[in-house]
Amino acid sequence: MPKQIHLAAHFPGVNNTTVWSDPSSGSHIEFDSFREFAQIAERGKLDFIFLAEGLRLREQNDRIYDLDVVGRPDTFTVLAALAAVTDRIGLTGTINSTFNEPYEVARQFASLDHLSGGRAAWNVVTSWDAFTGENFRRGGFLAQGDRYDRARSFLQTATELFDSWRGDEVVADKDGGTFLADPHPGTFAHRDRFFDISGQFDVPRSPQGRPVVFQAGDSDEGRDFAAASADAIFSRHSTLEAGQAFYADVKGRLPRFGRGRDELLILPAATFVLGDTEEEAAELAQQIRLAQVSPATAIKFLEQLWNRDLSDHDPDGPLPSVDPVVGENTIARGRASVRMHRDPVATAQEWRAKAEAEHLTTRELIVEVTGRQSFVGTPQTVADTIDRYVQADASDGFILVPHITPGGMAPFVDRVVPLLQERGVFRADYEGTTLRDHLGLPLRGAGGASAVAS
Repeated sequence: MPKQIHLAAHFPGVNNTTVWSDPSSGSHIEFDSFREFAQIAERGKLDFIFLAEGLRLREQNDRIYDLDVVGRPDTFTVLAALAAVTDRIGLTGTINSTFNEPYEVARQFASLDHLSGGRAAWNVVTSWDAFTGENFRRGGFLAQGDRYDRARSFLQTATELFDSWRGDEVVADKDGGTFLADPHPGTFAHRDRFFDISGQFDVPRSPQGRPVVFQAGDSDEGRDFAAASADAIFSRHSTLEAGQAFYADVKGRLPRFGRGRDELLILPAATFVLGDTEEEAAELAQQIRLAQVSPATAIKFLEQLWNRDLSDHDPDGPLPSVDPVVGENTIARGRASVRMHRDPVATAQEWRAKAEAEHLTTRELIVEVTGRQSFVGTPQTVADTIDRYVQADASDGFILVPHITPGGMAPFVDRVVPLLQERGVFRADYEGTTLRDHLGLPLRGAGGASAVAS
């Protein structure tokens, strides 16, 4: 029996993925864009849509720049509105655990789960970004270990809030009346070095028991966090070999936390480019990458590694002859972008070797090293590749990122999904009503997901 493939659609947020110059590119703030995107994905019977969140404007060299999407409406507001114009598709939002508070986030997700009939999911992320932190009372940013310690405490606290309503509070008596089995539903108290809160949670248990929990970290701490607490992990490993290694590593951690292999799904982000022939798809993919990485964007990427002002550098010339500045982050103040490269000098040497061997300009090299097209080819080739990756345990499915919004998912839904359905590896229709149903995940929390009368 082949594994069933899980597919989702990601509406790009703060990124350099979307090709703004394309005439078919739509708004990232008008609701019609989100509605069209979600309804296309639901037409394809996809598991869920996924919204990223950006809590700050981009800055580099102490200046705001607009080479990408710099802002979007509030995630909860958009997802709640989408709940009213969709019926089955899951609604997943990225919400930060570094700067938000557990009571507020738990209340919002529990409410969304009720409003959507059990379709809510939370992508739990941390932030290293002091520039974002300045928007919040506490400010600053946390060291990596502290970020994950706070995230674990945050998720544990939110879980205690979800579970503070057991799900069987309202009981019928023999005379047809009702009474509360627990006279204090929603009562909670949590005290640790991050949170000291107590009170009563005022949103009864929602249809899924708890919203589905995603986690997106790739560090060792992030993998442990996902293995211990998440229902699914949003991975960046979309090649076969890297995907298999990541899959084996994370699935192998589950027994340490008393969990089985089927209790955590691994869903890499993946892009796609379709063509009537392989050659047409490859040519289109190259055109898309050049549109995504403009000369100005290439210089911004270059500065993030070199950690110095390169505004006078020729993007159509060779890489800089000087080495990156190691140490304090002087380019993206407050963002720590350079820390994403553990050894900037070694990375620069690798880039130079690649550029020399392949005769690449700076911009062409940036296109190569930031490449995003995971699946390129005819619909048949893309369907074959996705199925092969899932059956080979490189993933449990994919979160698809189109380069055009809101209509960019339509070619995949119309041309690839039917091929997967013919193979019997993707649903012909939704069989359940909740996101946990779509993902094959159990209800979570004490007392199950019993409806609570009011």
